[in-house]
Amino acid sequence: MKVGVLGATGNVGQRFVQLLDDHPWFEIDALTASGDSAGETYADAAAWALPDEMPDGVADTTVRETSADSVSDDVELVFSALPSSVAKEVEPEFADEGYIVASNAGWARLEDDVPLVVPEINPDHLGLLEVQRDERGWDGGIIKNPNCSAITMTPTLAALHPLGLNEVTVATLQAVSGAGYMGVTSMEILDNVLPYIGSEEWKMENEPRKILGEFDGARVDEADINISASCNRVPTVDGHLENVWCRFDDDVTADDAKEALRDFTTLDLPTAPEQTILVREENDRPQPRLDRNAGGGMSIVAGRVRDDGDKRLKYSCLSHNTVRGAAGASVLNAELVAERYL
Repeated sequence: MKVGVLGATGNVGQRFVQLLDDHPWFEIDALTASGDSAGETYADAAAWALPDEMPDGVADTTVRETSADSVSDDVELVFSALPSSVAKEVEPEFADEGYIVASNAGWARLEDDVPLVVPEINPDHLGLLEVQRDERGWDGGIIKNPNCSAITMTPTLAALHPLGLNEVTVATLQAVSGAGYMGVTSMEILDNVLPYIGSEEWKMENEPRKILGEFDGARVDEADINISASCNRVPTVDGHLENVWCRFDDDVTADDAKEALRDFTTLDLPTAPEQTILVREENDRPQPRLDRNAGGGMSIVAGRVRDDGDKRLKYSCLSHNTVRGAAGASVLNAELVAERYL
């Protein structure tokens, strides 16, 4: 299937290009960026910032302007790494022209007819694409993946939800790459922690409830879980670490929780890891530098699972925020769409 990457020169766009290189199902046909980069080769337009070298197959590709008119009709699906301010104008244009948009952008995640999907949790929410087409008159559609901090925690909540989970408190320690390549200056973050990330706490408190909700064929009834979040930017490059406190309807042991986490759903899709949630037993894991690349960056790593008394548990979890938390999540969503919808 021929695909395109919208906003291909930025941090998340580069991750898309990296993950799609030699993908067994998808072939990059179009790379787009702002008008300033249009007409340049990708090698000239993208200040490549990832550890591995830029894939040879895209270096000489000519970057196009980000519009549906600039992308070939042979392309069926596009990945969006656009900032929300641009995405909310551009993504509907592509959907109206018949493209499926697998989007990492934050806008519209909680709109009633937009599927917000983590394939291991709520693949049935893809049914909203039909609702979306009926209501908006689009020939294509838009599917969203969650915010990079929400997607770190939500699979663990999905594993624990059947045990009677009803309340969650979370404190995040989020890597600087989550703010984009130019997002946080060294003078701001070195020798420092920033205890506020705009709109991040709202996303953490609301997106998981939609993902964990029930789809009735027309809409999603959100899960009845109270979530309270405090989000912090810390001086790590990649990997969001989160400390989570949970309350349940009844007593749940740490062993019960570990078993539920280890047994959580895995998928047979190219980008899916062999195990969605890895549970570490060491007292000092997970750590960003040691654990962010688990499962090719697509596994959630949980650890320090322990009883907290009064029907409570606490634990830590971590994922790679630009792989599982961004580009990898969109690629996995696209694989799910290709397998079950196209």
